[in-house]
Amino acid sequence: MSKPTAAAKRLLVGRPFRSDKLAQTLLPKRIALPVFASDALSSVAYAPQEIFRTLSIAALAGYVYAPWIAVLVAVVMLVVVASYRQNVHAYPSGGGDYEVATKNLGPTFGLVVASALLVDYILTVAVSTASGVANIGSAVGVVGRNPVGWAVGIIIVITALNLRGIRESGTAFAIPVYAFIVSIVVMLVTGVTRWALGSSMAAESAGFTFKLTGSVSITGIGFVFLLAKAFSSGSAALTGVEAISNGVPAFRKPKSKNAATTLALMGGLAVTMMLGLVLLARVTHVNIADSEAGVILQGAPAGYQEKTLVAQIAKAVFSGFPIGFYVVSFTTGLILVLACNTAFNGFPVLGSILAQDKFLPRQLHTRGDRLAFSNGIIFLAVIALILVIAFKANVNALIQLYIVGVFVSFTCSQAGMIRHWSRLLLTEDDPSARRRMRRSQSINATGFVFTAVVLVIVLITKFLAGAWIAILAMVVIFVTMKAINRHYTRVGLELAGDDDDMVLPSRVHAIVLVSKLHLPTMRALAYARATRPDTIEAVTVNVDPSETATLAREWEDRAIPVALKVIDSPFREITRPTLDYVRRARRDAPRDVVAVFIPEYVVGHWWEQILHNQSALRLKGRLLFTPGVMVTSVPWQLSSSEALDQRLRTRSDRDFPLRPPVRSTTRRGSDDE
Repeated sequence: MSKPTAAAKRLLVGRPFRSDKLAQTLLPKRIALPVFASDALSSVAYAPQEIFRTLSIAALAGYVYAPWIAVLVAVVMLVVVASYRQNVHAYPSGGGDYEVATKNLGPTFGLVVASALLVDYILTVAVSTASGVANIGSAVGVVGRNPVGWAVGIIIVITALNLRGIRESGTAFAIPVYAFIVSIVVMLVTGVTRWALGSSMAAESAGFTFKLTGSVSITGIGFVFLLAKAFSSGSAALTGVEAISNGVPAFRKPKSKNAATTLALMGGLAVTMMLGLVLLARVTHVNIADSEAGVILQGAPAGYQEKTLVAQIAKAVFSGFPIGFYVVSFTTGLILVLACNTAFNGFPVLGSILAQDKFLPRQLHTRGDRLAFSNGIIFLAVIALILVIAFKANVNALIQLYIVGVFVSFTCSQAGMIRHWSRLLLTEDDPSARRRMRRSQSINATGFVFTAVVLVIVLITKFLAGAWIAILAMVVIFVTMKAINRHYTRVGLELAGDDDDMVLPSRVHAIVLVSKLHLPTMRALAYARATRPDTIEAVTVNVDPSETATLAREWEDRAIPVALKVIDSPFREITRPTLDYVRRARRDAPRDVVAVFIPEYVVGHWWEQILHNQSALRLKGRLLFTPGVMVTSVPWQLSSSEALDQRLRTRSDRDFPLRPPVRSTTRRGSDDE
């Protein structure tokens, strides 16, 4: 790594942590809440808005059902939270839904859940960032006019923070998350108090009406479908509930207890804030139009730009106190932006587990310099950036892809937990333990019924609206993981071998490739001779007859004790004649091993690499695919590489200081011992 690149990495990521410092990165509950619950808490900022937006197709008459839909979503959330508390205690290893489904329903269901969660995490980053930019844009015009640029910049910043480690990112995000909670609670208390006292509060859209530009008629079955669609859109509030069960290993001990407590706290806060926002939306008469469905606001002034539901409520509640509006809008935007941090903590951990099980590339399994799963973090950021740019940071478009994956994982997980308790009940004789298991099984069974029903509703109402894209992505990921697993399994079987594969070769035939008679060549010859092969020869390709003749004379004059063989190359190629010669040597003696020694320059600058070693690289790349041929690079370090080595040594000593040796001392006894 070059010096500028290394300096940039240190500035961005920080100094590396030792592996034995992993315990110091574990999170207390006060930090774990903003780290793992920010997604679920932030969902209350846009889930109520989606309920109202969907119901706008039925005009103001549809808004009457908004509170009932919100209550139903809240009931589902409480059931899911109670169900996942059972998961946390039963499976504290961090595999979450994937582990539950794999152990109880089989590997296929486990991969289905994993595919769904990976898609959900990616969409969490895209949706949360786009929604956060939209909320901040309601108060800050420059953000609202360029949402894509701001969303991209935010994802890059959050990626950098997560590369510095989970504890550092959690500490950085704790203040904004708690600021959001406080600002929303203050707004709810203020709004409800003013409402109870009879104070007038009206949103800026309170006097507007709805008009359908198309010829859509909402009656009978259509109205029921609309209510179902509003419920499925509001169910976005449940996204992120599973994150804590996937992140149990990141908690301090007792891990399961702390995770369950954090989960309950998150559920209580989310339900309270969501119901409070829906209540104030009705009190202040907020109107949100679904423009993509052909609904427009009548009575709005020319050039009117619709603000988010939270922004409109804040402006009405804090009328006469504009600072309150800006604080709520800004903190809401921040938590929506930081909600993607939940995905940045969940996706890499799940990716690491899948890589360990050989379903994803092994590079996702290892931790980076800061003990975070850096490769998983970077991969998540890249895919999310592509989505944000492709959908132009449009929340309405992105959210149609959302929540399908999370309810697939919810349903499979609860089904797996039902089987988990059934299996334990078969071997448990203690009556009190059996009662606890029955109670837990009942909770998970209720969760299964609720989440399965919601999943069906989501699939019916959102499939054509864009959910099919998410389902297609799950299928592609599932098939890809299966293919990766087959590859790793096949490679493992090939590498395992048996005793017959350990038979030594009859002889070793060494070939030293020569271009000129210089120090790298002399070192390669000396090293090849030191390995004591049965036969050894030097080979050069006759590209330029005059240079070849000069080489042959010098070889003879210096009396080098290795025969030099010249290969003709009428078309001035080096790679193909060399390959043909090596393969012929291998073919003539199939039981022999052909060892090819290639002299190489080692340079210290990238531009020097362009000027040297191109033939050697090509030869190595081709020879590595030739069975029975061993390729050995014999390096010759130029002065620039020695300078680079010294710089790397200095940097390594600074970044990874060795501990001082432990001296054993023997304490002398004293007279009074």
